[in-house]
Amino acid sequence: MTATTWWKHGAIYHIYPRSFADSDGDGVGDLPGITAHLDYLSWLGVEAIWLSPFYRSPQRDFGYDITDHTDVDPLFGTLADFDRLLAEAHRRGLRVILDFVPNHTSIDHPWFAASRTSADDPKRDWYIWRDPAGGGPPNNWRAVTGGPAWTLDPRTGQYYLHSFLPEQPDLNWRHPEVRRAMHRVMQFWLDRGVDGFRIDMVDYLLKDEHFRDEPLDGHGTYEPALARYQLNQPGTLELLRELRDITDGCPGRVLIGEVEYRLPLPRLTGYYGNDDMLHLPINFWLLFTPWQAHDLQTFITAYDGALPGHAWPNWVLGSHDISRMATRLGRDQIRVALMLLFTLRGTPVLYYGDELGMTDVPIPPHQARDPWEGRDPARTPMPWTAGPNAGFSPPEARPWLPPGDPSVNVAAQRADPGSLLNLTRALLAQRRGHAALRNGSYQPAPAPDGVLAYRRVHPDEELLITLNLTGSTLDIPIPGKPLLSTHSGTSRLILPHEGRITMLRAAGHVSEVEQALAPAS
Repeated sequence: MTATTWWKHGAIYHIYPRSFADSDGDGVGDLPGITAHLDYLSWLGVEAIWLSPFYRSPQRDFGYDITDHTDVDPLFGTLADFDRLLAEAHRRGLRVILDFVPNHTSIDHPWFAASRTSADDPKRDWYIWRDPAGGGPPNNWRAVTGGPAWTLDPRTGQYYLHSFLPEQPDLNWRHPEVRRAMHRVMQFWLDRGVDGFRIDMVDYLLKDEHFRDEPLDGHGTYEPALARYQLNQPGTLELLRELRDITDGCPGRVLIGEVEYRLPLPRLTGYYGNDDMLHLPINFWLLFTPWQAHDLQTFITAYDGALPGHAWPNWVLGSHDISRMATRLGRDQIRVALMLLFTLRGTPVLYYGDELGMTDVPIPPHQARDPWEGRDPARTPMPWTAGPNAGFSPPEARPWLPPGDPSVNVAAQRADPGSLLNLTRALLAQRRGHAALRNGSYQPAPAPDGVLAYRRVHPDEELLITLNLTGSTLDIPIPGKPLLSTHSGTSRLILPHEGRITMLRAAGHVSEVEQALAPAS
């Protein structure tokens, strides 16, 4: 591990800027609000922050529909505010990762405005235009947001492709000028000093050259993650090599890529290339693996074993696109889930507020904001205090989404040694303090039904992680020194939903541990 591989050492903290802290009282979080809370993130112990888009945008998809990739939307502040955030983060030893959205622009982007003026405009081929077929769309492709992936433009009589909302036309990455323009966007932010990018939907960059229909299943539909022609096309990996070359031109930067959530492992691991594409293709599988010890162990072992020797794992248990971790898994599992996230081999990504156990907030229909429907409950304001507007906005403001449970807040949990927040901080401290957690190997350990156990093995030390996913108290004699429990446990009794990290002080303890954890015959 070196300074250039900092992204292997600690956790990445994902901030949804609209919802983190509102500094100016308009009800929407902003860049100065993030800057004001950098001390909190430094205290928590994360390595880096990843910011969802804050670029100029009409906000039809809350920033993923961009009109200028190299400027800050006034809703979030100014370029000077960003530079200040970056400088203050670096002063505290925090890295800053930006969302890079290369697949599409806003329908209001000057490029698309020019592209749709006529079929002869120089920008026409910067986007994907096709003639109608059979009186309708060019093929059967569907948008991720639902409905056809094509919209007819009456002015020229052709359809344009949008893999997401109709207001988000896809760029044509087969056009060399498009690639060069987006490369310049990356270089713009690298020159300002950012520490890397999380690339949005990298597997959609190239589409089938012949625009063939997707094969349908027995229900007349298809699963986007398994689509043959709309994504994951030959040549995509070459595009990523170009992006990696730009990133590598500034040593110490990281390139992270969002791929389809349920991408099969061979496709997922292919995005590492020969250590010349993505540093971290995001592994979303823990979001969908059944929360049972056997299923988790099976997937974790398969994923760890499927990675090429040069590849580094990564893990996600929360996202701005799905229900919150505490809601999906239940409050009784949140502590053991966080211990899993921070003790597996690889880089963990923590979604803002999950360190507090934030749950989904029911959004009345008249307050719903999400054009896709359903993502608002996991994007509500960060609760800093129990006061008005949860300390997210000034008291007189109206937050863009309603805050959740006022008893779940940073101030209260910082003052409570037994809180989930302080457990998260302790887990991050354990990760920093133990080479076995930072870069030791992962070895599954035998365990009774309902218990997930594994060892993290390093030449200098060996740790055992025991996660009880059941509601039963278990009597498991574990030799070694208890380092941390989710429930302050130190005895041989493992409490319901308890996780424990134990130091195995000598190699000779390994066989005793295996014997102690083995299921009863």
